Amino acid sequence: MVRAQEILQKARNKELVVGAHVFFAHYEITEAFGFMGYDFVWIDGEHSAFDREKILANIIAANSGGTASFVRVAWNDPVLIKPILEMGPDGIILPMISTAEEARRAVAACTYPPEGIRGFGPRRANRYGTMATDEYLQNVNQSFLKIMQIESYQGVENLEEIMAVPGVDLIMVGPNDLSGSLGLLGQTRHPEVMKYFDLLAEKCLKANMPFGTSLCTSDEESIRDWINRGVDLIGCADDLSLVRTGGQRMLTFVHELRKNRETQV
Repeated sequence: MVRAQEILQKARNKELVVGAHVFFAHYEITEAFGFMGYDFVWIDGEHSAFDREKILANIIAANSGGTASFVRVAWNDPVLIKPILEMGPDGIILPMISTAEEARRAVAACTYPPEGIRGFGPRRANRYGTMATDEYLQNVNQSFLKIMQIESYQGVENLEEIMAVPGVDLIMVGPNDLSGSLGLLGQTRHPEVMKYFDLLAEKCLKANMPFGTSLCTSDEESIRDWINRGVDLIGCADDLSLVRTGGQRMLTFVHELRKNRETQV
């Protein structure tokens, strides 16, 4: 609970919250990102080979490393959301939110009755039963962040209504899928796509709603653009791209040394 609210307060104070993504399903990478000083680790349960046990291990590893754990579920579905919440993440990311009704369903799946439909069965979330039920229920709605991921132009157009749904804590942009909804998949620097990025930022700033983006890139120009738009959270590193860019950089360096040696022979 404390970590989730610390992240939210930092975002509301316009302090930049910086995160990393994990796609490889090994908890040591998550723990290492925590030790490096990232504010949160995005555990990707949508596009990666995480099963529930590995998600739990990565949540524990994030906490061990001193960072917040955000889990993106595969879909806005109570069946997928419920077991993740029992693991006690600091945030849950609901993908492909395009309407206020979808946001209401997401919040309801995260909330116990009578306000929501979440079934009761906490495990790690209530410290394996060592936390009194009354104490747990009193604090559960503040113990994790409900993060709506906007990944379509319809979501941007409906953003005022989405942000007005009680229980929505943060807005997160999915740049690639948003570009795809415009028929420009992967062209995240296309003027039409950037127009929607700018509109989303404008709406969030006007509503005082903390918002961020998930980049999964080492593209410094895109990172700079989003920071200039006023994002409060930014996911700007991931294990896959760091391995790829670091590995390619080292390979290029060694090949250059080899060429220099050959020319001197």
